Amino acid sequence: MTSRRQLVIDTWRAAWDLGDVDALDRLLAPGYLRFSVADAPGLDRDAFKATVVTTRASFPDLTTTIEDLLIDGDRMAVRWQSTGTHTHSFLGVPATKRKITVSGATFATFGADGLVHSENVTWDPRGLLTAIGVISVGQDS
Repeated sequence: MTSRRQLVIDTWRAAWDLGDVDALDRLLAPGYLRFSVADAPGLDRDAFKATVVTTRASFPDLTTTIEDLLIDGDRMAVRWQSTGTHTHSFLGVPATKRKITVSGATFATFGADGLVHSENVTWDPRGLLTAIGVISVGQDS
């Protein structure tokens, strides 16, 4: 039997690194909701899968490294970092061929069924837009 920790690692790799979003069904409850500054008012499981597909289409070499994974009872915290090359249009921004690195943290709650029912994700979407050249930072006038 796979441990909860290994299930999380395997599922993240399958979805984010390989594009197998159906692997998320092994980890995320049917009533799952994901909240982040970029996803207000929240994404259900299918909308989250679509986000992964869209992101991978724009950054096909995307890889996500789980840097820290802590599970305590029904709570989980994951510190992660993703890297990829912007080779296709993303949110209407034409490909820049820039290598990006984005990091964040995910805080999740497991239900009695052992599946993740909710996640709160913190990351800086502005950092991603800066990395692909949409937003300039620190420019002198």
